[in-house]
Order: sequence, then C-alpha cells, then structure tokens
Amino acid sequence: MYFNSIYTKEQIDKLGNAIIFLCERIKPLSKTKLLKLIYLIEESAVKKHGTPFFNLRFDVWRLGPVSRDLYAEITGELSLLEDYIKKVETNGNINVVAKKYFSDDEFNDLEIALLEQITTSFKHYSADQLIELTHRKHSPWYIAAKKNGLLEPFENGFANTSDVEIDLSEMLSGDDVKLAIYNGHKDFLDYSRQLKI
Repeated sequence: MYFNSIYTKEQIDKLGNAIIFLCERIKPLSKTKLLKLIYLIEESAVKKHGTPFFNLRFDVWRLGPVSRDLYAEITGELSLLEDYIKKVETNGNINVVAKKYFSDDEFNDLEIALLEQITTSFKHYSADQLIELTHRKHSPWYIAAKKNGLLEPFENGFANTSDVEIDLSEMLSGDDVKLAIYNGHKDFLDYSRQLKI
C-alpha cells in the first residue's frame, strides 16, 4: 500500500478489524498510540515471519514511523475505515473507538497471536513511550532517518515529516530465507492488488 493508493476490500477489512482488536483491548486508544501500534505490528510481523502484516508504507516523520494514508484517515474525515471505527475528540485529543465487534475472518492463527502479543506488550505504554521505542538506535526508523540526514533537522525542529520510506527488509539482512520470503510476499501482494483493481 502506498500513499494515495487504491485499497482492496480485503486490505481495508484487515486493517479495520486489527484496529477494532486494539480498540477493544486498549482504552482509551489515542490516534498517536494507534499509529505506533500499527507500525509495531508490521515491524514485528516482518521480523518474526518475514511477511508484512498490512503491507503499509511507513515514512520517516519526526514522531514517526507513520503510514501517511492511515494518518490522513484518522486525522481527517473517515472514509476507508468509517464502517469500523469512529473518532472521539476529548480536550483536543483524538481517540479511536470501535463501531462494531472484531471479526477474525481476515487473520490466520499466527496473526491473531501477533495481535495479542503486541496488545499485551504495549497496552500500558504511553504514546510518547511508543515513539521512543520506535526511534531506538538501530531501529528501521533510526537507520532511515540517519541515512537520509533527518536526525538533526528533526531534533532541531526544522522538519516534521519526510517522504523517506522505511525499508523493513533491512531488519532481515543476514537472514536470506526471511528476506526472500519478504520480497516474494511483497511482490505477491502488489501483483494481487493490481488484479483486484
């Protein structure tokens, strides 16, 4: 999935139900915390299994990693996810609430286990703690920010966003099997999406 891309019904169902899963277990669920948890699900899936969970693109932002499409969806008027969630604004903060119950139709057992693991591990983390976690040294965000000269502009307040994509496959260097799985899976998802459009 890429910014301004076209999504399949299956992709929207999977993302929408994953967010519902998080909403049912983490209350309140702020916009920023949600964005970080979605990233951590993707990062963990790639690291553990060599396959992307959502196949979302994540960019290097000062408070990133961020999926631009998901950020735009949660910040603006809901359209792709309007059947799944609603936004509740409290004291200037946006929280996300489920509109219906979780459906596991789009998930296999390994994916459900990963959702449970992420929820259990990070349920009590604040949004700021999740930002720190995703910015840890040697993380995909840190590597991409450093490689593209973004650390200093972010630290000094000269930039908030970038168009630099985080390459999750870098976590798999040295593991040729998972890297081959990752690249093959990404190619398959991109090809199958084109067939469904």
